Amino acid sequence: MEFDRYSGKTLDEALAAACSAKNAAVEELTYTVVEEKAGFLGLGRTVTIEAWAPVDIIVFLNDYIRTYFENAEMDGSVSIELDEDDFYRIQVDTNCNAVLIGRQGRTLQDFNRLVRAAASAVFKKHIRLMIDINGYKEERYEKVTRMAIRIARDVRRTKVDAVLDPMPADERKAIHSALSDMEDISTNSEGEGMERRLHILYTPGKNVE
Repeated sequence: MEFDRYSGKTLDEALAAACSAKNAAVEELTYTVVEEKAGFLGLGRTVTIEAWAPVDIIVFLNDYIRTYFENAEMDGSVSIELDEDDFYRIQVDTNCNAVLIGRQGRTLQDFNRLVRAAASAVFKKHIRLMIDINGYKEERYEKVTRMAIRIARDVRRTKVDAVLDPMPADERKAIHSALSDMEDISTNSEGEGMERRLHILYTPGKNVE
């Protein structure tokens, strides 16, 4: 992918041109100086940069997912929001949700990894994102947190730790958050990759602030 180029008499002018075109603050830009011309007797000096901003990532993600749908002959609409912590939340509405979600959400996990890897490779940085299909993830978070709260209550009653089945990082994070305010209960993730599991631990004396 080729990034847009902007030129000016100085680096600051080139950056200002990029900011104006992308409606972004200079702090949001990632840029590389690709050419500097000194000019003759100091006249005609130019600096050219390649630059991109979060809006370019949004355009890439939208185009990538739409192209995926077209190649798979699927219908779907895409909406993308960028959180304050540089996290891209992608909502997909489609009538092929069963195909894209897969058994226990595994196809959706793979789709997330595919899109994340593609975007990270193009922009040469780790792109944090989450794709949700027809609200599946929000429903899933509610389901796993209800289950975890029930198990945590049993752990507190029996004083016996519990280990949950492997699950993706975002679901473990939802459980960590849901149990963070429960007295005498703490959580910890162990394992590697797809086998990483969340442990619900009896922690007597843990106080909630």
